[in-house]
Amino acid sequence: MRDKIVLVTGATDGIGKQTALELARLGARVLVHGRSAERCQAVCSEIVEFTGNKNVEGVVADFTSLAAVRQLVDEVMRRVPRLDVLINNAGVFMQQRVLTGDGLETTFAVNHCAHFVLTQGLLGLLRESAPARVVTVASIAHQRGRIALDNLQGERHFDGYEAYANSKLCNVLFSYDLAERLTAGRVTANCLHPGVIATKLLSSGFGIAGADTQTGSATLVFLASSPEVEGVTGRYFVSCREATSSVVSQDVGLRKELWKVTERLVSRERGV
Repeated sequence: MRDKIVLVTGATDGIGKQTALELARLGARVLVHGRSAERCQAVCSEIVEFTGNKNVEGVVADFTSLAAVRQLVDEVMRRVPRLDVLINNAGVFMQQRVLTGDGLETTFAVNHCAHFVLTQGLLGLLRESAPARVVTVASIAHQRGRIALDNLQGERHFDGYEAYANSKLCNVLFSYDLAERLTAGRVTANCLHPGVIATKLLSSGFGIAGADTQTGSATLVFLASSPEVEGVTGRYFVSCREATSSVVSQDVGLRKELWKVTERLVSRERGV
């Protein structure tokens, strides 16, 4: 990964932090995204000390704000001349239905909408840097997702796990549709299940233990760096191998409709 530039969202803890560390160890210049400048700086210092790679720097944005996501796009565009890999990793698990300042349900906003806006905003830079890769962290939980467009944000009924599973299904649908839209641009888009990993999200959301973050980062690092997946796009991976996602995730009509609905929800015309 020497001379490659990578942005990892949600990289100040858990799988994202370990992924940033592993990619820095491989020689990449890594942008470590987090919500707090202090936390970003602390993690960057840790990674530099551990890997000896000084090309590690923090970028800050609160993904509950689409304006902040757009500011992040602008900052990345100013700071780096190219972007070889975008890793959409940041995520939350909300037990209660809480709306963001943009009027979006928080799980849906952070796990799906923020990455939708970020990726769209950086597509020009990714295309200019091609061959480039977009890697989106989904979850095996997507198999439990059942998207009803009239209850997309828990408007009629909200359950924390259901909202999380649906957001992970959104990640898979988004990745597949993005791959189709990028077929001529030499930018690939793949998604993955990282495993059941011991993170704060797993503990607070599910109350269970999991494997270590090094195990959790393995498939992310593989999709970001391996020559084995050069040119491979529109696929779902588990344990560094291509796998079959849920039947619902392969519904072309649903993913097309989700894309249109998401575009409408995040449009600037809505004041978001």
